[in-house]
Amino acid sequence: MTTRVLVVNAGSSSLKLRVLAGDDVVATADLPAPRGTADNAEIKEAIESFGPVDAVGHRVVHGGTLYAAPVLATDEVRRRLETLSDLAPLHQPKSLAAMDAVRAVLPDTPGVACFDTAFHATIGDAAATFALPAEWRIRWTLRRYGFHGLSHAYASRRAAELAGVATPEGLRVVTCHLGAGASLAAVKSGKSVDTTMGFTPLDGLVMATRSGSVDPGLVLWLEEHAHTPSGELAATLEYRSGLTGLAGTGDMREVLDRAAAGEPRAVLGRDVYLHRLRGLIAAMTAAMDGLDIIVFTGGVGENSAEIRSRTAAGLGFLGVQVDDERNSGVGADGDDWEISPAGAPVRAYRIAAREDKQIAAEVRSVIGA
Repeated sequence: MTTRVLVVNAGSSSLKLRVLAGDDVVATADLPAPRGTADNAEIKEAIESFGPVDAVGHRVVHGGTLYAAPVLATDEVRRRLETLSDLAPLHQPKSLAAMDAVRAVLPDTPGVACFDTAFHATIGDAAATFALPAEWRIRWTLRRYGFHGLSHAYASRRAAELAGVATPEGLRVVTCHLGAGASLAAVKSGKSVDTTMGFTPLDGLVMATRSGSVDPGLVLWLEEHAHTPSGELAATLEYRSGLTGLAGTGDMREVLDRAAAGEPRAVLGRDVYLHRLRGLIAAMTAAMDGLDIIVFTGGVGENSAEIRSRTAAGLGFLGVQVDDERNSGVGADGDDWEISPAGAPVRAYRIAAREDKQIAAEVRSVIGA
């Protein structure tokens, strides 16, 4: 009998519930969560409508150094995860609130916490260590954690399947998770060896509302000379920067439409986004001494042929090429397809983000189903 796994994914404005039997989604509900928390009565009603489930998988953004693999969500685990809320204040409390709400409905069903940071636990010291005093790094566990690990894990594994690679040994993949939040991972032999997000999900690429990497001296200057309160700095870097700060909107579709019409702010936003993206793809490639496969996933990565094409156009020196017809989806079968031309040195894929499949697989590995 196929194990039915309820996957719980608490986002910034919605709670996504999926029931998977094998890799098939057999029940679904997207509940509004305008303040990051869905209504408990609506959660109960949705879960009861799904019928029986054998286990629950919870997407948890931050496992810190406590958890490098999925784990049963016991009371002790839940308590320890709460201590990490300061490291991901926008995400961790929402995940824990959803965990509590689901446990209230399914108190006797085993729950498993699956972590976005866990996939990056394999990153070596050279990539994970900040050039800060040792006493700081040890006292506060300051290091590069990385995020979107569930998406990167699935996308890199799926790309190997599509390429017909029987074993990932030696395979070098850059996965580009491009959505409202965005990050890259360098995946060598199936393991993460580098990534663009750091101690928090604010680092790295330009995102919808997040700045990505910014000179820390600039932030210190704003605090010291412009007397900008730390709370305002944090809110601005998280919510009013990125494409929103550059182009006036965090919606990439709108940015590209306006840029095509020649609007200067939108052109700048698009070009800054691509400049950072290409540069960090090259950095991920350098971390693996080369590149075999590049993957585009996430809302922007999956749906914007223009972003894929423009990204590849600046990476020809790495062997990245895109076929215009394939990239536009002509002849595509299913959610995942190759977008590089036949014989390209680097194979490129468009792959649908399926953290739900990754979570369900991790749940089964923990409960032995």
